Amino acid sequence: MTLTTDNPERYHPYTTEWFASLRERLGEGVCRRLGYYVIPPDMLLSVVIPVYNERQTLLSLLDRVKAVPLRKEIILVDDGSRDGTRDLLAELELVADADPQNRLRIFYHQKNAGKGSALRTGFAEARGDIVIIQDADLEYDPAEYPRLLQPIVEGQADVVYGSRFLGDYSHRVLYYWHYLGNRFLTTLSNCFSNLNLTDMETCYKVFKREVIQEIVPTLKQNRFGFEPEVTAKIARRRLRIYEMSISYSGRTYDQGKKIGWRDGLKAIWCVVRYGFAD
Repeated sequence: MTLTTDNPERYHPYTTEWFASLRERLGEGVCRRLGYYVIPPDMLLSVVIPVYNERQTLLSLLDRVKAVPLRKEIILVDDGSRDGTRDLLAELELVADADPQNRLRIFYHQKNAGKGSALRTGFAEARGDIVIIQDADLEYDPAEYPRLLQPIVEGQADVVYGSRFLGDYSHRVLYYWHYLGNRFLTTLSNCFSNLNLTDMETCYKVFKREVIQEIVPTLKQNRFGFEPEVTAKIARRRLRIYEMSISYSGRTYDQGKKIGWRDGLKAIWCVVRYGFAD
C-alpha cells in the first residue's frame, strides 16, 4: 500500500507516518498552514495551570487538555482556593498516574499569593522539554497547543506567544476598555523591550524548559505583573520569540474574571521597572 492511498486517521496524530500521509494528500504548503508536522514521540509537554477558585470549570478544562494528542505532565498549582477546588484536586490526586499520556502533578499554596506566584511554583517543578501556561478557566483552547509548539519543535524559536489580536480566529466580543488597556500595555512594553508583540498580556506563553527555568529565580511579581516582567526578561536575553494567532472566549466578571484596574496600574509600573533592569 502506498502513502497516497493511506488513511491518515489510522495513525497517531503528529507521528512521521501520519504527517507523511497528510503531506501526500494535501501538500507541504497546506500542511504548514494547518499546523500539521512531526512531533518527536519522546517529547514531553509541561502544562502549568495556576488554579484559584475554579471548581466550576476545572474538570472541563482538564478534559480539553488531556484530549490534546501529546505526551504531557499537567502541573496544577492551587493558590489557596476556598470554593471547594481543593477537595476536587484531592480526588484527582487519587488517579494522578492513571493515564501515562497525561500525568497529573498537584501542588498547594496555603495562602493565596497570586498567579505569578503559582506560575513560579509550576515552572520550577516542570520536567518537560517545553512548558506552556494554561489558565484554569475556559477562555483559551488547548486544542491549539500543537500550532503553538511548532516553532519551538522545529528549532525556530525559544519562546512563543499566542496572540488574540492576530489572524482570523474566533473571539468573544466583550469589554472595549479591556481591549484598549491590553493594547496600551503591549505598546508600552514594546517601547521598553524593542519587541513588536501584539499581545503581551496573553495567557498562552510557551517556553523551552531551560529558558523559563533560567529566568524563574529572577521573577518577583506575584500577581498579573508576571506578564510584563517575564516579557522584559525574555527580551533582555535576546531569545528567539514568535507569535501565533489564537482564538479567545473571554469571560465576564460574573463568570469569575479576576483582573481589575488596579492590576492594570501595577502592570504599567512593572513595564517601566523591568524595562530598565532585572
